[in-house]
Amino acid sequence: MADLSQQEWEEQLEKDSNAVILDVRTEEEIEEGIIPNSINLDIYKGQEFIEELEKLDKSKNYYVYCRSGNRSGQACAIMKSIGIDNAFNLQGGFMNWEGETA
Repeated sequence: MADLSQQEWEEQLEKDSNAVILDVRTEEEIEEGIIPNSINLDIYKGQEFIEELEKLDKSKNYYVYCRSGNRSGQACAIMKSIGIDNAFNLQGGFMNWEGETA
C-alpha cells in the first residue's frame, strides 16, 4: 500500500493500463460527485465490504479514495490483508480532489 499525493495518484493512474478506481464512500457522499470511472464499495458495510473486496481481481492495481483519505487508507490495509498487494490511497481524498469529477 502506498499513500500518494493527488498529483502522484493522478500521474500514476494515467500511465496504468491495469488500474481500477475504487470509491469507498457512502451513497450519500457519492451524491456530491465521483472521480470518473470509479466503482463504489462502501467501507461502512463491514463484512459485506470485505466480501465484495474478495471478488475483485487481485492482479489489478487499485486507486482508492474516500472523503478525506482516512477510510481509503483503512481500505488499502484491508485489501492487503486479503491478498490485494497493489492498492494506492489518495491522500486528502475527494474533498481535496482538483481533477475531473462526474
